Amino acid sequence: MAMIEFLERLPLWLLAIVLNAWLMGVVLVGLWIFRRHILPRLGINFNNAYYVAPLMQASVLLYGLIAALTAVGAWTRYTNVSSIVSAEATAITTLWRDFGGYPEPLAGSMRDVLRGYTDQVINGAWPQLRRGEIPSEGVAWMDRIQGLLYAFEPATEGQKILHAETVRAFNHLVEQRRQRLDAAQGGLPSVLWFVLLGGATAGVTLGLFYYMENVRFQACMLLGFAASLSMVLLVIFALDTPFTGEISIGPDSYQLIYDQHMRSP
Repeated sequence: MAMIEFLERLPLWLLAIVLNAWLMGVVLVGLWIFRRHILPRLGINFNNAYYVAPLMQASVLLYGLIAALTAVGAWTRYTNVSSIVSAEATAITTLWRDFGGYPEPLAGSMRDVLRGYTDQVINGAWPQLRRGEIPSEGVAWMDRIQGLLYAFEPATEGQKILHAETVRAFNHLVEQRRQRLDAAQGGLPSVLWFVLLGGATAGVTLGLFYYMENVRFQACMLLGFAASLSMVLLVIFALDTPFTGEISIGPDSYQLIYDQHMRSP
């Protein structure tokens, strides 16, 4: 949904303000409308307001369960993507060391291509991921490595062992790269966002049916409830897209490998 994409691109501080203003606005405007027009027409007063309490508690409990499970799922996905990124960086390190065991000039050629791939991930692919785009340039770099690697014919038993291990490490790198790109295409489905945003509005609105003689006390209670819902939604928004936003996963693992092993003296 366009609105969800727009909200996910906002800075966290601004997103927090938007979510709080939205739900708190529903409380303040809703209290004025309900007290003046809706509750009197429905005949709801302090004597029969207790009928609303069980329904409100049940709805809040149901929404809280959905929101909590969604937040936990978003955090789990965020940590899994972080593990995928770390695994790909580790696979690059392993492949770099394996390439060092090949005869020259093949070893230098394969390391040059792997260096170029790592630099492309840091300076090319990652900015695209942060914009919500799926990079494709890495395919060409993988094809170059594969062409050099598969063209080599080991002559000794030691080279055969090294070559088999290098091919395994290369396949692992391809697998981790594919998982990273797949993770960039993920996110909560639109129907779940509809439930989360609509449920938050409905939960706050349902509280307006509960009549309290002290309207200021009711307003304070509902504003606190709205602020709590806003913070839960903020966490889900922040974790939903691991490669975008202020707490997005960065290319630090790749940069460390590049600086320690690949940077030219």
